Amino acid sequence: MEITIDKLIYGGDGLGRMPADADGRSKAVFVPFVLEGERVEVAPTEQKPGFARARLEQILAASPLRTEPRCPYFARCGGCHYQHTGYEEQLRIKAAILRETLSRTAKYDLDVDLRLHASEPWNYRNRTRMKLQSQAFAVGYFRHGSHELLAVRECPISSPLINRALSAIWDLGEQGLIPPDAREVQYFANHDDTALLLEVYVERKIAAERYADFADHFMQRVQETAGVVVFESARGSDDESERGPLVSSRTGDGIAYGDSALMYATAEGSFRVSAGSFFQTNRHLTDELLRVVAGEGQGDHAMDLYAGTGLFSIPLAKRFRSVTAVEPSQYSSADLRHNAPQNVKAIRKSTEDFLRQSAKLQADLVVVDPPRSGLGERTTRALAGLRVPRITYVSCDPSTLSRDLRVLLQSGFRVEQAHLFDLFPQTFHMESVFHLVR
Repeated sequence: MEITIDKLIYGGDGLGRMPADADGRSKAVFVPFVLEGERVEVAPTEQKPGFARARLEQILAASPLRTEPRCPYFARCGGCHYQHTGYEEQLRIKAAILRETLSRTAKYDLDVDLRLHASEPWNYRNRTRMKLQSQAFAVGYFRHGSHELLAVRECPISSPLINRALSAIWDLGEQGLIPPDAREVQYFANHDDTALLLEVYVERKIAAERYADFADHFMQRVQETAGVVVFESARGSDDESERGPLVSSRTGDGIAYGDSALMYATAEGSFRVSAGSFFQTNRHLTDELLRVVAGEGQGDHAMDLYAGTGLFSIPLAKRFRSVTAVEPSQYSSADLRHNAPQNVKAIRKSTEDFLRQSAKLQADLVVVDPPRSGLGERTTRALAGLRVPRITYVSCDPSTLSRDLRVLLQSGFRVEQAHLFDLFPQTFHMESVFHLVR
């Protein structure tokens, strides 16, 4: 069927309307790899009572903003969504999606300037995770809309060092030098792309010592490698509950060949980032993100919730007399304690538990950087109930941000500043920073 794309929505798809049925009813249809205003031919792939999904068959009338993708795997790979248009248009799309999501979910029409922070659009990722298969060796990403492996030889949004590491993995895999139980690899490069940490995720109940030869071969080929760390993991999940101990070692529940951490330098200081810890993935915008989140305010006490390795705690410690940093992950919290100066109190606890037990705690500023699921109603209401005049909300999902923001606005906060950081060019993902005051 032929449809016209009305707009792009969060998730990377374009939204159009199916032709009306005999009763005059028309469904919304979601189509990937299209642009606003394009006339396209699509084939339905999924029918639901209120909407349909479809694949793009043919572009009948292309947008003048359509461009040739740089990556040979684009539209087959599930990683990127916007390579078919220029970078300025990608920024416009994301800003429009953020504004519309705020209006629809938070019932809030943004009444301050939305400040855009653009990135280098290519080779920006300092962390990349890929799937492995041992039979007919291949390494790559899932195909778009599936759990089928798409083998890739390069990734133009990943750093040059990560791409060299990818080539080394191909060489070793094709020579049969990677044990067959390896299921995923994750490359993490430091601030200037001069050092690499490789994480390997393997099936459960595997003797990890067999990876010694592989680690040696890999570090010979990629001499910038600080270490190779092997984790036991059912699915190579980012959820640490899916990781388990292989052997007793200084990583706690992984075995390390070489170092188990990198030092990552920023304008605010250097951070130890261990295998298994979370850190921001855009190597070009970290300093600017720190500057905006920490702001220019000063005071007696600040709280950094979902603190990770202390990325925001350390700059806050330069501006406030004391900082309470809360982080539940055993990996990130260990780095947080290592990175924190004396005026930062690091607490290993979930934010929800911390707020429930700290209802009377006062602070001049609270910074929150929750995962994609956001704060949730209980945590948002607990946060709103604190005696704090300022909140800085760092979000990687406009939908959950808008849901939580609605509660905060109803409790008396207002938006003082709104920032959109494009930490993920070529994809639909976006990072936003909202400064709230009351």
